Amino acid sequence: MRFFSQSFLYECVSVLFYLCFQPDTFFFSDPWPIVSLAFFLRYPNPYASHVISCDVISRHFTPSGSLLTTRLILKKATLPRWAPKGIVSRSESWILEESEVDPHGKVVRCLTRNLEHVKAMQVHETQTFRQVGEGCVNYFSVTTLIASIHGFKGKPCRRQKLELFQGLDGASQSR
Repeated sequence: MRFFSQSFLYECVSVLFYLCFQPDTFFFSDPWPIVSLAFFLRYPNPYASHVISCDVISRHFTPSGSLLTTRLILKKATLPRWAPKGIVSRSESWILEESEVDPHGKVVRCLTRNLEHVKAMQVHETQTFRQVGEGCVNYFSVTTLIASIHGFKGKPCRRQKLELFQGLDGASQSR
């Protein structure tokens, strides 16, 4: 007696997961107040046409004096050419951004993650801005991409893997 059909088992095996992890670091030669303000003023702006809206959900101070902010961002993007048609119903995605500004330690920490299309792809990005000297701010970012590619026979082709890594590389160059 078989519990699962042969086609069901093949579909479970043919779902492939890729985990991409990309760290990035950069030094700004600007003072910490300017870098931290620029971080929060980046959306909306006319040069970020992929951002449709940006709304503050909550903002409050902790007893230690840190500012906690939660923002909801709606972004649009195009799917890769190799992606199966109909896997994602629309090319817009809600992004949740949770940030903490510590003015005493001069640190900004931010966690960004997508809320939609998580069965196809999950992107988690952590960003840290830390003052390391007078007029010098260290930026450190880690992007983790978990991609699930459905509907392909066998292993994904080289183009599919390349486009996943190019997406991460493009994100790291978008300072």
